[in-house]
Amino acid sequence: MMNIGKVQQAAVLLFARQGFAATGIRELGASAGINSATIYHYTGSKEELLVQVMRTCLDEMIASGSAALRLSAEPTIQLAALVSAHVGFTAANPLTARVAEYEMRVLSPLNREAMQKLRDDYESLFAQVVERGIRVGDFSTEDPTMARLALMEMGTGVAHWYRPDGRLTLSEVQHNFVMMACKILSADRSMLAGINFIHPPVQLASEPPGVPVVSAH
Repeated sequence: MMNIGKVQQAAVLLFARQGFAATGIRELGASAGINSATIYHYTGSKEELLVQVMRTCLDEMIASGSAALRLSAEPTIQLAALVSAHVGFTAANPLTARVAEYEMRVLSPLNREAMQKLRDDYESLFAQVVERGIRVGDFSTEDPTMARLALMEMGTGVAHWYRPDGRLTLSEVQHNFVMMACKILSADRSMLAGINFIHPPVQLASEPPGVPVVSAH
């Protein structure tokens, strides 16, 4: 039986390194150690393989984000859990996250619409927390949309520089990002005292283990 995870890892590595368009199906097969006909049989076209990777990535982000919001009814605690989940997932899956972020544009219209819907669903989690926090008086910002985008972009950027053997542990990075998020929204950080809002992230089967890559993007 073919190892789908191995094929996805090869695809993510190549797509992150040189881009989807520049990666041939034969090159992908060679990287995975199987022939291109076998890839077609088990995964379909190159685009279908990309969609599989993106869907799994976005589904997990939605699941982890939704779990974060269930931690509490308090917007500040929800914010902390959501930001730490976003940062943790991105740090644990940097190449998969980057492929999901940058390769949306290469999809056919129907696939792009479906993946954009998932991305919108994920972004709506941040919008819900920010809007509710402002409504109940826990947050303050001149522009909620810009604040939401700043929070998400900061977390997504972790994919470009975080290393497990770096100066800070992942939990320290997550904690620092939560503190910055609270500053952006003028949230009361004292509400987080004694709250465990940092949890270990899931590493996807598509993520190549321990492979730093210079991105084509």
